[in-house]
Amino acid sequence: MYYHCLAILWDMDGTILDTKTCHYISWRDVLRQHGFDLTEGLFNEHFGRNNASILPIYLGYEPDPELANEMIFEKEVLFREMAPSESRVFPGVESWLKTAQSLGIRQAIASSGSLENIKVMADAFGISSYFTQVVSGAELPAKPEPDVFLVAAKAVGVSPDHCLVVEDSIPGINAAKRAGMKCIALTSTNPASRLGQADETVDDFTLPLQECLDRLFPQ
Repeated sequence: MYYHCLAILWDMDGTILDTKTCHYISWRDVLRQHGFDLTEGLFNEHFGRNNASILPIYLGYEPDPELANEMIFEKEVLFREMAPSESRVFPGVESWLKTAQSLGIRQAIASSGSLENIKVMADAFGISSYFTQVVSGAELPAKPEPDVFLVAAKAVGVSPDHCLVVEDSIPGINAAKRAGMKCIALTSTNPASRLGQADETVDDFTLPLQECLDRLFPQ
């Protein structure tokens, strides 16, 4: 297997890092301050989309840009205050990151989160050095559109058919498949029964990475 010809494109929230609760609390609190309620069910249903696409769903209408920017800013401030101390790296993630790096596989973060969030969290957990590129989808068409993954593939210089996306959300999985990429889905946000579009599902990252790569990219 010519591993050096491959790239792994990692989603961050819910995939590398267990940040879902922090995102929910920060959104819930900001919406509450503005007179809106956010149920955990609605949050879970749309987790993985970017802020610009998700806020109208939470509000039930399209807010004017000034209000939207204000609420998104407030949410991100709360998240960055909370998440570095209240989140964790999922078991086995660092083993996969190290293995991929040792095999010469290019790695990128391709997340719906803001670039500032991505960098703050990657630095806080000491994983920045594994990635040659970081791509934020905050200003791109939201997943399930494939843009964030296609931009990341171009940034690392690897064709989509040689890219593996690691995701947790249904919109993210659909984005990966629309991009023409292989996808492994972590069951951190949804049960495996709802992740049928992924090529494989895993409950954690304790399975050897090379075994997955050999199945997904046979010579």
